[in-house]
Amino acid sequence: GKTGGRGHKGQRARSGGFHKVGFEGGQMPLQRRLPKRGFNSLTREDTAEVRLSDLERLTAEKIDLAALKEAGVVPVFSDAAKVIVSGKLTRKVALTGIAVSKGARAAIEAAGGSTDAPVPQPKPKPEPKWVAAPQPEAQAKPGKDKAKADKSEAKAKGEAKKAEARPGAKPEGKKGKKSE
Repeated sequence: GKTGGRGHKGQRARSGGFHKVGFEGGQMPLQRRLPKRGFNSLTREDTAEVRLSDLERLTAEKIDLAALKEAGVVPVFSDAAKVIVSGKLTRKVALTGIAVSKGARAAIEAAGGSTDAPVPQPKPKPEPKWVAAPQPEAQAKPGKDKAKADKSEAKAKGEAKKAEARPGAKPEGKKGKKSE
């Protein structure tokens, strides 16, 4: 029709009347208003989960990561696989190069199968990185020990040190007033 689906007048009806996707007329866009969350690790190993019921459906007796990828049980880009307890396994299978959970290992061995995955060992508790060195006893100067000993003796006897003026000190009090 006459306006070609552009409506009447206004910026969008004119040629070049286009704004970017996400442009909010100068207002801070939603993408910049919201905080960043998380990240994608470049070193993460992608481990796929394999159920016991998936192993039951496979025809091969010897199963490795390549066989799982070929059968479509795990994605092609998976770096590793781990068998978990889900479903039942009634036939004998031999797993090579595949991690196995504790319950899945028991189920595979109960069905007469085997796995070469090592049994996970509990991690030892880390030792503290440093141990405080024993502090050598502080050796005080001989003159100070004597002074401390004198003070403690005086306290024990109930004697107080008599206040003495410094030699050459002026008497305290208000200046200019003579004492009577």
